[in-house]
Amino acid sequence: MSNPTAPTTEPAACVAHAPAGSFRGIASAGVRSWRGIRYAAAPTGDRRWRDPVAAPAATEEVDATAYGPVCPQLANPGVPLGDDAVLDEDCLVLNVWSPEGGDAAPARPVMVWIHGGAYTFGSSSQPLFDATSLVGRGDVVVVTINYRLGAFGFLDLEGLLPDSGFDRNLALKDVLLALHWVQDNIAGFGGDPERVTVFGESAGGGLVTTLLATPSADGLFQRAIAQSSPASSMYGVDRARDVAERFVRELGIDPAGGDSTATALRAASADEVVRAGMAVYAAVPDEAPGTLAFAPVVDGDLLPEAPATVLHDGRGLAVPLMIGTNKDEASLFKFMKSPLIPITDDRIRQMFADMAADNPTIALPSEDQVRTAYEDVRQRTVGLGIARDIGFRMPTLWIAEGHSTVADVWLYRFDHAAPFLRLIGLGATHATELPYLWGNLSGGPKDPTFRLGGRRVAQEISERMQERWTAFAHGRNPDAEDAPHWTPYSVTTGRETLVIERHDTVVSDLDASLRAAWGDDVLDFH
Repeated sequence: MSNPTAPTTEPAACVAHAPAGSFRGIASAGVRSWRGIRYAAAPTGDRRWRDPVAAPAATEEVDATAYGPVCPQLANPGVPLGDDAVLDEDCLVLNVWSPEGGDAAPARPVMVWIHGGAYTFGSSSQPLFDATSLVGRGDVVVVTINYRLGAFGFLDLEGLLPDSGFDRNLALKDVLLALHWVQDNIAGFGGDPERVTVFGESAGGGLVTTLLATPSADGLFQRAIAQSSPASSMYGVDRARDVAERFVRELGIDPAGGDSTATALRAASADEVVRAGMAVYAAVPDEAPGTLAFAPVVDGDLLPEAPATVLHDGRGLAVPLMIGTNKDEASLFKFMKSPLIPITDDRIRQMFADMAADNPTIALPSEDQVRTAYEDVRQRTVGLGIARDIGFRMPTLWIAEGHSTVADVWLYRFDHAAPFLRLIGLGATHATELPYLWGNLSGGPKDPTFRLGGRRVAQEISERMQERWTAFAHGRNPDAEDAPHWTPYSVTTGRETLVIERHDTVVSDLDASLRAAWGDDVLDFH
């Protein structure tokens, strides 16, 4: 007699009804999903480099069973977009995952994911960000969103050509429009618009901290999670204008041509825009270590002030915040030979000189003072430590210090690395926490991460992270079963920090030596 086998569950259709229309998705394994939902009209033709416009409500049922287009970008092996990815400027779409349940099911908290990728790469549809595991474990609704990337989303042509019909901070406005879509429509997908958590990593984390300093974002979310946020990499209109002029010249267009310049810019192909954008993307941090070519612009209007300064001063939106970084953030950039992070002594000295010029009213710490924090670090890795801390850890600490005076803050550091990643010297590098958070530990048959073991431990860490992140979204303390209680960060009672490892720990003032070396003043680029 053969052994009985468990019945297989075939995916079934499911339809969500919302003010934006009726959307047909797929229900499988207790989770419903809708993909490729348009939230904005196509930003193409005359709408290129213009503010996003909400998509009109659909008059017929929309097939939402497949991902929409990916925003134009150069292929990057470090950012797998999926085998079916199609690049198109008309890419302002989002995806929704929701637990199955009848009409009587209570509305769930909503988590809106903003992907990373140096403001230049990535997509909401990356296989890594399939939310099935997170939704199933956490009983939440998850939304992943696209926003315009690189030159399409972050170029400030308004500053360069003020009378030519261009707008600025387009990607930030894309995110704001997507959050408005969530407010208006998520109830139709089982979500509670009054319990929205924005969360993101790297550039996505940078957009989260930017939202906290954006007055018009007030009311669009009630909680925030910023993972590895480059919060101090925001620039003023003068630097943004220089980047725009450089981009236009890279396209072979006269930046002083007025209407003819504008016409030529709109006529350029998407491939030409990507090519010119990548040239500028590489050149800017090479010439000015620690800076990015593309980032939100502190324009004095939509974004009145630098986010790191606003949050350090306790003047951001007063919503609870979870924020943290990875232990070995910078090793990935060295491994990929990326120019984005200054690692060598010469580039670090140039970065300090540039920051001194950008912050003339601040007494910057000396290089010798900073190096006191790395006295027990091997000499060849001191540069990695400095790069990690100026790029990620110190902005995170400055924000935690200030924001904790107006709202609860939970500070973490992700320290775990699989044996293989430790062996090749990457450790807990940039973005390595993501598979744990999403519960998607395998990157495919060629993924070497667990070649030397560690999968069982990774699964345990993943479950704890999902418990903590979704508990936070539910409005609870971000605790996990059989793990230590995570106390909110407080400058008066201990500066408690969660260290995520094989066994989580909560450490008092984990970063005392860094704070002493780097000082309390926010160091950023203008």
